[in-house]
Amino acid sequence: MPHLIPNPVAFAAGLALSLVILLEAFEAIILPRRVTRKIRVTRFFYRSTWAIWKFVAARFADRKLREALLGGYGPISLLLLIAIWAFGLVLGFAFMQYGAGSGLNVHEGSANFALDFYLSATTFFTLGIGDVVPRTHFSRILLVAESGLGYGFLAVIVGYLPFIYSSFSRREVNITLLDARAGTPPTAGELLRRHSYPQGADALRDLLKEWELWSAELMESHLSYPVLAYFRSQHDNQSWIASLTAILDTCALVKTSIEGPCERQAELTFAIARHAVVDLAQIFGTKPKGPAEDRLTSADLRRIRTTLAAKGMKMLDSEAADRQLTELRCMYEPYIYGLAEYLNQALPPWIPQKKGKDNWQTTAWALQSGLTDEKNVRTIVDEEHF
Repeated sequence: MPHLIPNPVAFAAGLALSLVILLEAFEAIILPRRVTRKIRVTRFFYRSTWAIWKFVAARFADRKLREALLGGYGPISLLLLIAIWAFGLVLGFAFMQYGAGSGLNVHEGSANFALDFYLSATTFFTLGIGDVVPRTHFSRILLVAESGLGYGFLAVIVGYLPFIYSSFSRREVNITLLDARAGTPPTAGELLRRHSYPQGADALRDLLKEWELWSAELMESHLSYPVLAYFRSQHDNQSWIASLTAILDTCALVKTSIEGPCERQAELTFAIARHAVVDLAQIFGTKPKGPAEDRLTSADLRRIRTTLAAKGMKMLDSEAADRQLTELRCMYEPYIYGLAEYLNQALPPWIPQKKGKDNWQTTAWALQSGLTDEKNVRTIVDEEHF
């Protein structure tokens, strides 16, 4: 074997690098479950680059520019990671060719590591230029192995990217639909108020059922492909974290203070949504921590009860209900706050802080027919507010 591998150290380094990259790519793309291994190149890549990206984004005072920069991280990091994998595999096979003695036939000059890298790159990306060819049998074996690996790698990537964007699109559909049902940003108080009409309880139950399924899909997709968590919504005032928080808040209120047909569905939705939050916190290593300010003050809770009572939705008002609500909040708020802080997302309040418009009611263009102020436009949404 010594005559096959004149430089075993370089060959071993290239083989180790290639195997590590293949393992990382397999775990990130093909393996349909979360990876609990602590030491991972992919994990280090995202934690380090995201920290730098957030630091740079924080230097911009303009909110829209800052959000646009943060919104670009998910797609850019995904492409950059794929490029790093490809470069690592090309470099690994170049080291193996070099360790095998650079058995190449060249038209000019002599074989060296630069030519090994060039041959590896043209082989991996299946260019087939042919100006540098292997001379020894072992080099030919390495070349064939890399060619097949490169073809398979590119094929997997071609199928991986559409799946990622399909998962992102499915996640965003329910978030967009929540705009007219819970306001912008979505809040539990507004969601309950807009479902306080006759037969509204049935509609609310169906909505919570949809979000039970949405939470399960979120947990499945984001645990297997954590990069999806960095993909931000189309609108700056919407996010998957804010929507999930609003649903958890709503379920907590229904479970503790509102008796009726939604109570059982609220329990089921709360269970899977809380499960998703805790598991995602473990994936990103975000320790649970309480928000700097209480998201639900006693005054806000009284406003919710008063407003809903005026709309015909009776809420329990007792120390037992308040205590149970506090216990439920402690089950998810610290975890989702840690996630929101890590991903630089804002958690919604329990009730709207001020009267505003939903995203569907706004436009970037002046209105026609002599109406230049959107305040003059009558909408089909109940204008009552907290």
